[in-house]
Amino acid sequence: MAIKQTAGRKELGEFAPKFAELNDDVLFGEVWSREDKLSLRDRSLVTVTSLMSQGLIDSAFRYHLESAKKNGITKEEITEILTHNAFYAGWPKAWAAFRMAKEVWNDKNEETEDNTIEKHASSMIFPIGEPNDSFSQYFSGKSFLAPVSKDQVGIFNVTFEPKCRNNWHIHNAKSGGGQILICVAGRGYYQEWGKKAIEMLSGDVVNIPANVKHWHGASADSYFSHLAIEVPGENTSNKWLEAVSDEEYFNAINS
Repeated sequence: MAIKQTAGRKELGEFAPKFAELNDDVLFGEVWSREDKLSLRDRSLVTVTSLMSQGLIDSAFRYHLESAKKNGITKEEITEILTHNAFYAGWPKAWAAFRMAKEVWNDKNEETEDNTIEKHASSMIFPIGEPNDSFSQYFSGKSFLAPVSKDQVGIFNVTFEPKCRNNWHIHNAKSGGGQILICVAGRGYYQEWGKKAIEMLSGDVVNIPANVKHWHGASADSYFSHLAIEVPGENTSNKWLEAVSDEEYFNAINS
């Protein structure tokens, strides 16, 4: 995935155009895009550690903390990273870094989980349903299931918490079959094996052919609900496969 950065040109485009070009096109456009060498998550970890070690706790550091959070580094992980680095970079630097990290990971404007679910539920006409415990082994994160119709064709409202996604899976069929997804609330993604992920917003529809390996789930910062419609076919079955790793997930949704 190519990183698109314009901060250099916006801030220094007229004063230092070459520096702005190198910042936007080389540092972020080339170095940060070398995901075959290091993932975005790993590059965030290296960058945060390097900046903290130099005592550069400024707006650029905050930007990289926010990027680290977006790239999948959790609150527990950043506290361990900064604590470990404190012994090598210095205790005062760690204090300064922790103050900024606390603001990024403990945003006071963030809603509680229950309020977020309640707000998400109120944004759609279908119920969230009950915890999807019967299929929890096939999901990374918490999901909910609400049957909408079991007659003629099966229609289910599936809700994913942020970052939750189901495993890679295939809807097998000799003929016909497959599945239709209709996003009814929130923001999520659908990805077929070997293809780029498709963002899904309310009203978006994805037609999934039979015998195609794929996964679907929520974005990193939003609940996601879709209707899952089972397409009738001959000799239909569902085959669950391996989980979508964090690296696969964040690479997919950031591409």
